[in-house]
Amino acid sequence: MQLRKMMVMLAALSSMSLALTACGDDATTVESCTSDTDCSSGFCNTAAGVCMDTCESGSDCPDTEKNCAPLAGSSNTQKVCQCQTNQLCNTDDSTSLVCGTVSKRCEEPGSTPAGCKTNADCDSGETCETASGTCKPTATTCSGEGQSTCAYGSYCGGTTCTPVPAPTCDNFNPSKGGKAPVWNVGTSTGPIIYSVTKVSVGTDSFCTSPLITFKAQVKAYIDSGSSATFPGQVSGLPGLLYVTVDGEEQSGINLIRPSQYSTSNGGKTAQFTMNFCRPADATTLSVGLYFTGGNEICGQITK
Repeated sequence: MQLRKMMVMLAALSSMSLALTACGDDATTVESCTSDTDCSSGFCNTAAGVCMDTCESGSDCPDTEKNCAPLAGSSNTQKVCQCQTNQLCNTDDSTSLVCGTVSKRCEEPGSTPAGCKTNADCDSGETCETASGTCKPTATTCSGEGQSTCAYGSYCGGTTCTPVPAPTCDNFNPSKGGKAPVWNVGTSTGPIIYSVTKVSVGTDSFCTSPLITFKAQVKAYIDSGSSATFPGQVSGLPGLLYVTVDGEEQSGINLIRPSQYSTSNGGKTAQFTMNFCRPADATTLSVGLYFTGGNEICGQITK
């Protein structure tokens, strides 16, 4: 009888040990690989050169990589533990890890063997050149306008690379009914609007009388490291949105005359005039603009 009790207790302790081992609270060590045989468990994410830990649910994964799902772009349909944000990668008080865009593992910036995909993959003071997938020192001086030699998210303001202005208007202020900004210089890749300036305010055939037309000139660029370009015609302009002061989103393409749209620099930059119809007694207009995946920006036009 005493022997049976001891065996039961040992079995219980063994079960507890297994349960603790399976608990997903502890961080895992990322193994490098070139094939599945290099991994002690799971399979090899060959695009990033790292092993992926298989799972059945998020509870099988560490807190830093709690998303249990098939790896996008992989022929292997097994569920694996994946990270989702840089913040979750640093729940252990580390401040240096990022969520790899290719590896889907928490890693040191720029450590993915397949190269960087966004600025978040690079060290401080470096920018991801997405065309080559390499981290390079961030330029601080420039000439001309647009992106020039500046990093994505900055523009050439005279001779110095300047970050695009933050959207401080009510159009992007959720507490006042506006839309919440979501653009992030480290992870976003959409077109950058870097200038919104007044052209004129007055009567124009674009708006039906007695409405008047507030005109704004807009300048934007597509990251030089991307293969994308602006279309030759305004009708093909992708994802340009106008946001009103109450957060309503409208297509911005219909506010541009075809003759008031042009591109340059091999299609990497675009310049166009937008027309906004307002009552004749209106004296100011707050303009909120952004391209899908790009930065939110404000413009104030006064009569």
